[in-house]
Amino acid sequence: MAKRTTKWARFAAISCTHCPYQSEPALERLLTELRSRKNLTHLVHLGDVIEGDASSVHASDPAGHTLYDEYVVAADMLRRIREALPADCALIALDGNHDDNVQRQDPRRIDYALRDLCNPRKMEGVRDEYKLWRRIPYLHGKAGTYCLGNVIFAHGFAAGANSDELESIQLAMSAHGKLVNQLVIRGHTHRPVPPTQAKRSARIKLPLWYANAGYMAFENRQSYTNRFSIDQWGRAAIFGECQMSRVGRMGADSWRAQLVPLDD
Repeated sequence: MAKRTTKWARFAAISCTHCPYQSEPALERLLTELRSRKNLTHLVHLGDVIEGDASSVHASDPAGHTLYDEYVVAADMLRRIREALPADCALIALDGNHDDNVQRQDPRRIDYALRDLCNPRKMEGVRDEYKLWRRIPYLHGKAGTYCLGNVIFAHGFAAGANSDELESIQLAMSAHGKLVNQLVIRGHTHRPVPPTQAKRSARIKLPLWYANAGYMAFENRQSYTNRFSIDQWGRAAIFGECQMSRVGRMGADSWRAQLVPLDD
């Protein structure tokens, strides 16, 4: 009997482009990385594709652009990313909290009668690109994650100092009901983190790793950040590969991943 060959997926993960505030230098570095990797099978955008200024509950000066403008810029960015990838690469776009704000049932954000008009998958001029990307809704738990072998992708909800580690445990348990050598990749905090093993205590390590892809936006500091530190923010991406087999039957060597900085 011929030996069964284990299939591997090869992925790239980015997060928090916040169009139209995406960092063009970071995007160009990403495109260069993507073009240099000819065998990528999956590209995962971890969410906050757009800024969603129109759905903010916080009063602010006019943004200088419309929600439609944000989607036009985002569709063009997604197209550029797609064209840098192999033709058969799977395209996944998770909703982040900024994307979700536009469709969320909250009258403080977008009026109920207008929400359907704000769906980019129905908007003339942007829907064709958006429909090429598989959408994952912004939900806490399994329904809001994308799983690839032992690797779990999610936007993230908490932003505290230990949120990557704590949410990796929650998301792994929600997605698979156990901790079995998974890697959880998040965004949301804008703080890039290389694959790091989670711990139950200072001495007891868990069979779980977490990573954060950072962000890809804001060449100039945003006014809302003036009251807190952004020293740990960084533009980056996660590249890796993973075995495509049954969760629970794969060891710690079932995936490999690295953080690739996209800053200067």
